[in-house]
Amino acid sequence: MIQTRGITKRYGKLVALNDLTLDIGPGEVFGFIGPNGAGKTTAMKILACLMKPDAGSASVCGLDITKEPDQIRRMIGYMPDFLGVYDDLTVDEYLQFFAAAFDIPRRERPKIIGQVLELTDLTEKQHALVDGLSRGMQQRLGVARVLVHDPKVLFLDEPASGLDPRARIEMRSLLTELGRMGKSLMVSSHILTELAEMCTSIGIIERGKLLYAGSIDEALAKTKAARGEGDRIRVTLEESSVSAGDLAAALAGEPRFARVAPDGRALVIDLAAGAHGHHFVIEALLTRGAKIAAFEPQEVKLEDAFLKLTTGALQ
Repeated sequence: MIQTRGITKRYGKLVALNDLTLDIGPGEVFGFIGPNGAGKTTAMKILACLMKPDAGSASVCGLDITKEPDQIRRMIGYMPDFLGVYDDLTVDEYLQFFAAAFDIPRRERPKIIGQVLELTDLTEKQHALVDGLSRGMQQRLGVARVLVHDPKVLFLDEPASGLDPRARIEMRSLLTELGRMGKSLMVSSHILTELAEMCTSIGIIERGKLLYAGSIDEALAKTKAARGEGDRIRVTLEESSVSAGDLAAALAGEPRFARVAPDGRALVIDLAAGAHGHHFVIEALLTRGAKIAAFEPQEVKLEDAFLKLTTGALQ
């Protein structure tokens, strides 16, 4: 559904995108991750046919972005990071305007608008003024707008930006549902935990260069391999236990432990690569006077992969 080959974009001496190559399939929710200025918005604008690349090629829905931009625009939905709204319109009038812009027949508009309002949970706000909506509702209205013409591909630039926790959860659920409906999504965000729960694949970009593109599981596996470690375990100690610092010193040199670090009344233990099972960790702690209050294996997180990749550790 989305394919780029060597896309490059420069602003003077600044290289905003450097040889971007990626593929996004049908029904895929692709999380585009990177710091501010990494090139995410530039990539989306190029794919949405709002900007031309200086080099390379790209296609959306099998159509060339430079030769068939008008056809592509009718098959995609693009939501920028800042959504301008018409304050003096109601939600219904706002969506009617965009339905007309996409040449949707007048007699079909009420049904279509009703469907997108239901999908975005805005039915009760149909006759409310856009200016009176909360930030979260305005963001959902932005998604409703790009769904009016039933696009196959969605480009959503920071859709959860500025939302409170409840609104972020609602937005995440909405985007997950759109993926289930078979739409391909490219979603940029700084909220990595949200992308980890929502996306089927990710791309990590820094200074215009794509560092990684693939499944989240593969990124996490690479993170483990890069640090040369196995599982991570957090052990919380009882108040009457030997101190975490003393235990860390006592366990230094244990070959099955790659790293043992005190963290207040807890120990963070990284097992050596190839060390399987956790029973020996408990035995090692108990024999050294530890009194264990909690024993929690820690999953490698998307944040860990992002930090490793953006420092070049996984390249």
